[in-house]
Amino acid sequence: MSENNLLDVKDLVVEIPTRRGLLQPVNGVSFSIAAGEIVGVVGESGAGKSITGAALIGLLDKPARIGSGTVHLNGKLISSLSEAQLRTVRGRQIGTVFQDPLTSLDPLMSVGNQLAETAMAHLEISRSDARKKALQALIDVGIPAAKTRLDAYPHEFSGGMRQRVVIALALIGEPDLIIADEPTTALDVSVQAQVLMLLKRLCRERNTGVMLITHDMGVIAETTDRVVVLYAGRVAEIGNTKEVITASNHPYTKGLVGATPNPSNTDDENVRLNQIPGSMPGLLSLPTGCPFNPRCNEVMEVCKTTLPVLTPYKQSTIACHLASHHASHLPSEKTS
Repeated sequence: MSENNLLDVKDLVVEIPTRRGLLQPVNGVSFSIAAGEIVGVVGESGAGKSITGAALIGLLDKPARIGSGTVHLNGKLISSLSEAQLRTVRGRQIGTVFQDPLTSLDPLMSVGNQLAETAMAHLEISRSDARKKALQALIDVGIPAAKTRLDAYPHEFSGGMRQRVVIALALIGEPDLIIADEPTTALDVSVQAQVLMLLKRLCRERNTGVMLITHDMGVIAETTDRVVVLYAGRVAEIGNTKEVITASNHPYTKGLVGATPNPSNTDDENVRLNQIPGSMPGLLSLPTGCPFNPRCNEVMEVCKTTLPVLTPYKQSTIACHLASHHASHLPSEKTS
């Protein structure tokens, strides 16, 4: 664990006991986030993205539980905290932005009261100061006529404006880390870009770390500093976003990038998006060896028998036998 990291996740395993066996939707996931850094967690549905985020803040639905591994925030172990202890972490140290803002907002309370109550719950301030802080929060996230909208209710805002309010809620407790789980999926493209730029700007200004969970490689490319690619609950590739996007090394990452529209190619009618064959395997029917091997166009025999481990390879780190295969085929250096 590095002292410079805001968040350190090490070998995280999430278990769900069932009648048919023990499921592990997250299996040995490790990554870190520094202060002011935006790290994207990407993958198809079922990859383990959202459940990883839920595990970090103790919001796993029972019977799901953390089976093993550790989560450190600012050097403090939080994965073993009780529910009561975790409540002091949520909001104050870790803020959360969910996909649907209506599930995060109380329809019977004005947004000003919700912001003020949240500020008072996490900061030692008076109600009048909390009210002022709520107004400033709406101004910071770009709500027009913020003073008059302070007493408006969630249904009086558009979808994009509601998401801005949710971001204000996540930030008003002055947390060190924001977990944003598909924060723009329900928004149209233009509003999506505005919300992502807002989140990026605010976190840079406040030196807040962000874990951005998404299935969209376009969002990853535009917003994040580093990216963690998940497949079937495991890390497939991790590295600098620009380098991973422009020169992906894991076949699964290549497939995700190839399936993402490139705005610069909109005038070319001959450009076709690639499609990854097959679908994500079920947790009870994971293939032997590399879980991606039935869908991989670079599969080798070793992929069908042996689970790959994360290995530094070129500009990133990948869990793929191609790393060791290519290394073994490099010409050896001549010795004098």
